[in-house]
Amino acid sequence: MAARSVNLTIEQGTDFTTTFTIKNPDGTVLPLTGYSAVAKLGKHPSATSTTSFSTSITASTGKVTLTMGNAVTANLEPGRYYYDCVIESSGGNKTRVIEGMVLVTAGLAS
Repeated sequence: MAARSVNLTIEQGTDFTTTFTIKNPDGTVLPLTGYSAVAKLGKHPSATSTTSFSTSITASTGKVTLTMGNAVTANLEPGRYYYDCVIESSGGNKTRVIEGMVLVTAGLAS
């Protein structure tokens, strides 16, 4: 399964949430029972300093939700970042399912 490319915008100092439905190559929903997810963003793909999203999975619907609270987004410098989300099966198989760019925008009230 190839990772789907989705670009995001995060407003600095606000709560961020996005949800993706993970599908098999044939278009059916991938049931995520027994899976875990990890998602991070960094200034470039080989960055050693990254910021993690909180992740949650709704197994029966194949949904992965990424969240980042306002206290975390307030500490992000405005600009472009890379991110990805990797799921891991109970058997230890890891698959990158989502990747893309994140634009962090500055705010006056944050």
